[in-house]
Amino acid sequence: MKNNYILKIRLLGTAIILFAFVLVGRLYVVQIVRGEMYSEREEHQYYKPNQSDIDRGVIYFSDKDGSSISAATQRSGFIVALNPKILVDMEEAYKKINAIVLLDHDTFIAKASKSDDPYEEILKRVDEEKGRQIDDLKLKGVQLYREKWRFYPGEELGAHVLGLVGYKGDSLGGRYGLESFFEDTLRRNSDSLYTNFFTEIFSNVNHALLGGEVPEGDIVTSIEPNVEITLEREIKKITDDWHSEMTGGVIIDPATGEIYAMGAYPSFNPNSFQTEKNANVFTNPLVENVYEMGSIIKTLTMSAGLDSGAVNADTMYDDKGFGILNNKKFSNYDGKARGWVSMQEVLNQSLNTGAAFVASKIGKQKFADYMFNFGLGEKTGIDLPNEATGLVSNLKSPRDIEYANASFGQGLAMSPIATVRALSVLANGGLLTRPHVVKEIKYISGLTKDIPTETGKQVIKKESAEEITRMLVEVVDKALLGGKVKLPNYSVAAKTGTAQIANGSGYYEDRYLHSFFGYFPAYKPRFLIFLFTVNPKGAKYASETLTHPFIDMTNFLINYYEIPPDR
Repeated sequence: MKNNYILKIRLLGTAIILFAFVLVGRLYVVQIVRGEMYSEREEHQYYKPNQSDIDRGVIYFSDKDGSSISAATQRSGFIVALNPKILVDMEEAYKKINAIVLLDHDTFIAKASKSDDPYEEILKRVDEEKGRQIDDLKLKGVQLYREKWRFYPGEELGAHVLGLVGYKGDSLGGRYGLESFFEDTLRRNSDSLYTNFFTEIFSNVNHALLGGEVPEGDIVTSIEPNVEITLEREIKKITDDWHSEMTGGVIIDPATGEIYAMGAYPSFNPNSFQTEKNANVFTNPLVENVYEMGSIIKTLTMSAGLDSGAVNADTMYDDKGFGILNNKKFSNYDGKARGWVSMQEVLNQSLNTGAAFVASKIGKQKFADYMFNFGLGEKTGIDLPNEATGLVSNLKSPRDIEYANASFGQGLAMSPIATVRALSVLANGGLLTRPHVVKEIKYISGLTKDIPTETGKQVIKKESAEEITRMLVEVVDKALLGGKVKLPNYSVAAKTGTAQIANGSGYYEDRYLHSFFGYFPAYKPRFLIFLFTVNPKGAKYASETLTHPFIDMTNFLINYYEIPPDR
């Protein structure tokens, strides 16, 4: 009997505690979590039917000190509309509103003259202060409706990473970039205002831990705003200086795959994307397009040669300036012969015949296996939408000429981000990592999900990565612009690439893609920088167009992150 009494007391106590927990939780939701939203509802005068307010999670950049900076958020204000049926004096209304927010007189009068129409919008996205001023006029027939819209404080900054919010059919949603990729996380369900807090908390815990429906949250990226500003400034300058069709770049930590900056020019302002005439500007060419990258691929070929034991830095071959395989001719960029040269000179002078020699020493099948292990021909898994798959069918050809061409970057097309992942293998000790721009997701339930570094297979041995790095440091110290850009106190590994642009059946004789990659400090790199520019005018080689932008960004990163000298 006593035990039953104690059990009832315990059950009652548990029920009271649970009720108190739910009540406190609900108060927390009303006053803290949803307080701003309820406050907005209280201060509304009117709501327009079918209003398309944006209620959406925040996307953050991360500065070098670890603090978060808003990159995509909400801004609230007012729509100002007329009810011509009850508007008393349209000229007086125009004069008073125009004194606060400039209006086109003829447009205003035309809308105000529609006497049978109860609703005509005259202003959108009016900020809080000006909206209050208009409201204080108390003009009969002038109505205010609160609205919320997606706002990007940096305007064009990081636009290709962020994407935009636009209509998908009849509803607003993420389009392009992170806005699209993380739509389920960023989107807010207004019905959840009335969800029981206790249920909401535990359902979100369940979703976050056990899978299922994606819980709502905010996104924290690895994009560093000052690094992004610097990259975007450089790629715009490259495009302007050389009248390129397009220029892009990535700055990444090759050890973790964390991306500090990613950009392309021409770009767009997601706050006013409706003004863009060509929708192609919204796509991210670093992820969604593929290109033949040219001579930077020689570094992958050479590392495979070193790793397989087919060659070493001192291996010599007789360079005749060209080669013929399967009745097809391939040549050095200038067609000239060098005679007997080493593998180091193959990189220093970017010799196509030398890369083909390395591939032949490795053997077709083994060479192809290395290229596939570098991730060529597959998606990287980057957390951005519409990633393209590389075109690498030539690595399955029975013909020797296809492998020779592939060895120096012709006949293979990869996305820039796939190229960056492959080149990162040389910088990080031989490992294939997954590039990513999101480092953390903060769920509204209070839980936080850190995005871990995903390290894949060992593509080449650590010793092979160290040797190709040493060779690429010599390229910078002695060969790149004659050694004039060598940094005395820092080891920098780098290589240029120049590729003819394909025209369907062959290649243009006067159109090129220039590419450049480098990493530093070379033997324990913090950063890998990749640049490319499409069809620059007035310069044939990437060493002319991209070397100085690379060095300028290298010096910026060294100073900004206070990287100590390594030599």
